[in-house]
Amino acid sequence: MTEVLFYHLTESRLEQALPELLERSLARGWRVVVQCSSEERRDALDNHLWTYREDSFLPHGSDAEGSGALQPVLLTVDPASRANDPHVRFLVDGAVPRTLEGYVRAVYLFDGHDMEQLDTARARWKVEKAAGHAVTYWQQTDEGRWVKKA
Repeated sequence: MTEVLFYHLTESRLEQALPELLERSLARGWRVVVQCSSEERRDALDNHLWTYREDSFLPHGSDAEGSGALQPVLLTVDPASRANDPHVRFLVDGAVPRTLEGYVRAVYLFDGHDMEQLDTARARWKVEKAAGHAVTYWQQTDEGRWVKKA
């Protein structure tokens, strides 16, 4: 079964939290797919990941470029995309996967100030738990650190 983590963003935005989590995945030798809810969001994250910090490089690309198989981190809107043979699937802004079968880990990142994203995360928690996945819930402290709550 897939390990499924729910990250409840309360103190930072997705653009602040996602790069660090992607770096951790790459450090483990994992290939990653990030499923976005829209092409606009995918393209904005693509641009952001090139410039989020001056002293680092996060290798990535989007499925709009057609080089998905070569990307350690692939940004997509396709709920079934596995073009880069990923180990981990990140789901942002309420994106929902077709399946989590075959992944080592799945990570739902959701904005704690967006009721629609909160509702989607709660519904997905129930779905993933019922499917037999190992689910955990992480919330940010006031300082932005992650604390395991469930």
